[in-house]
Amino acid sequence: MPEILHNDSAHRLPRQVADAYVDDLVALDPIVGTYLGVAASSGRLPDFSPAGRAAVAELARRTLALLDAAERLPGADSDVERRCGRLLRERLTAELAVHAADEDLRAVSNIHSPVHSVREVFPVTPAETDEDWAAITERLRAVPAAIAGYRECLALGLERSLHGAPRPTATFIEQLTTWIGEDDEPAFFEAFASRGPDTLRADLDEAAVGATASLLALRDWMRDVYAPAVAGGPETVGRERYARWSRYFNGTDLDLDEAYAYGWSEYHRLLAEMKTEADKILPGSNPWDALRHLDEHGTHIEGVEEVRAWLQGLMDEAIENLDGTHFDLAERVKRVESMIAPPGGAAAPYYTNPSEDFSRPGRTWLPTMGQTRFPVYDLVSTWYHEGVPGHHLQLAQWTHVADRLSRYQAGVGLVSANAEGWALYAERLMDELGYLKDAEQRLGYLDCQMMRAARVIVDIGMHLGLEIPADSPFHPGETWTVDLAQEFFGLHSGRPADFVESELTRYLSMPGQAIGYKLGERAWLLGRDNARAAHGDSFDLKAWHMAALSQGSLGLDDLVDELSKL
Repeated sequence: MPEILHNDSAHRLPRQVADAYVDDLVALDPIVGTYLGVAASSGRLPDFSPAGRAAVAELARRTLALLDAAERLPGADSDVERRCGRLLRERLTAELAVHAADEDLRAVSNIHSPVHSVREVFPVTPAETDEDWAAITERLRAVPAAIAGYRECLALGLERSLHGAPRPTATFIEQLTTWIGEDDEPAFFEAFASRGPDTLRADLDEAAVGATASLLALRDWMRDVYAPAVAGGPETVGRERYARWSRYFNGTDLDLDEAYAYGWSEYHRLLAEMKTEADKILPGSNPWDALRHLDEHGTHIEGVEEVRAWLQGLMDEAIENLDGTHFDLAERVKRVESMIAPPGGAAAPYYTNPSEDFSRPGRTWLPTMGQTRFPVYDLVSTWYHEGVPGHHLQLAQWTHVADRLSRYQAGVGLVSANAEGWALYAERLMDELGYLKDAEQRLGYLDCQMMRAARVIVDIGMHLGLEIPADSPFHPGETWTVDLAQEFFGLHSGRPADFVESELTRYLSMPGQAIGYKLGERAWLLGRDNARAAHGDSFDLKAWHMAALSQGSLGLDDLVDELSKL
């Protein structure tokens, strides 16, 4: 366990406490170190066993004790220290609540688990030199121990009757089957290692084979032991567990019933707008008939490399047009790369941050799901969300101003609803600025918005077992079930069936995360409206954007308050 109680700890202000926490966390979690760009992390992986998770929790508790002292020091009430202290306390408290509830013992998911973290860190690990690949070899050799620690957690969960949900378990087993190379795809670790230099070929291949063998052993145990043990168990988590996870992902104790009602109000608003745009595309049709028409007859990109290049051009164009007009961007923030995601993951696109020194740029990732033809309508606003002005501008700007904030605020203490809320706000901003050029792109944008409203409805509705409102066109008065949630989502989304399936599985294994997009967007809009009202005619949207993007992460509890003051 890293020692954080150094001799000068009594004289540290909150930002110093936060940055010392990052140093000690990186020692425990080298995956965090890799995302930050810490070279020494490249050859290691975390301890995902119960003992490893307990060490991370102990570090959080000791850091909170240091923060108590730091917040009593002169200077701790400045804006920069106060924001950092509030974030650190909120995040560590939320993480400890999840740990205390033994959620680590049932962390089975199709998108967010220790195994996903291990797999996803390899494509962002430096791989330019022989020294880089020597470190990757050591990281590959560390995979079996990391997987064994995770399995130890799940086995302890079975002993304590703390089970993952059956549906994410089944999907996770399918993913493991793909990653070990039994599903018409090359084994993930062996394919990755094949890119390394010939001088290390024998060591890389041996390490990759061992890493794959550990996934195979986990797959067989999940299939033969874990899945039968959890079969027939609950898929949903109930109000108590949901509230705990909602705090973790959103940084606030939400009124869940009010949030559910807000989801429905957005559903009705968006449905009316979608009908208007659909009528321009296919007169007399409903929105999803119009989207299916676009799947066949709308603008599309043919080819995987072609769509990657097209998405890169979309982000480059947005940067060129927005810089100096609605944002002031540093040169290093302007670099972002479009990538194709490795096969075998979830269906949703995603973004990875730049390293602290920007030697690794921010990257957007498109899962192709085996497709080679890509309709444009569902890509334009999605890449405004994932890339520019969405995740990339926010998270790269945090990294750019880390010296004015803290490493914790810029790269570790992220609140999901803050980041996802900004990205959804970014989609709306591009609509407000006229970048969605025709009914096709605008219907695609509204479909993305509807998906986020539907997430609020079904995520809260099915986990809490709420009633479907009487004014709903879908099963009014009935109680939500997982099957009803999937049917509803499928009827109100232009996405294909495999995407809908992946999404619902995600909600079952990450309760409370999916609602943060719409609720985070609401917080960003309210903060902007309050700031505009306070400044009147002198309100400067570009200045507000840059100030808002330079204050680091905040939970929704604090976000509206801070945005309103800018």
